[in-house]
Amino acid sequence: MSPHTTPSPQLLDVASPDLAHWLELPAHRSGVRTARHSMGAQLAKWGLPEEVRDDAVLLISELATNGVCHTPSARLLCGVGLVTDRSLRVEVHDHDYTGSDLSRCEPCVDDESGRGLFIVQAIADTWGVDRSALTGGKAVWATLTTGY
Repeated sequence: MSPHTTPSPQLLDVASPDLAHWLELPAHRSGVRTARHSMGAQLAKWGLPEEVRDDAVLLISELATNGVCHTPSARLLCGVGLVTDRSLRVEVHDHDYTGSDLSRCEPCVDDESGRGLFIVQAIADTWGVDRSALTGGKAVWATLTTGY
């Protein structure tokens, strides 16, 4: 499983600052919960359909959890934005400067973790990993069609 490599617009390229929402959090499990609640509230404020909100919150949760569990980061930067009137982008930026790729794993049936990127791949229209211009670490991103 590898992320899509098709280019995608940067979240900061949204038409208006009102169409992007950023949150910097400690890289702890409690930060993931905060990201879910904050991003969900922002998506509701934008009036996105409940199914899109649920998928976006799940993507943020999975990407942030990977940042917490698999990087040496002390903080994460989570973002969500309406890049077009039909496309939503979520991003999680970490402080992993090692240049390592996302680790690939094949979880066993009884494993309680290790399925995050499979979930991202199943839900997102596209997803990928870039070097973050904001943190210098990795930026893992995913896009969803909003249904508008």
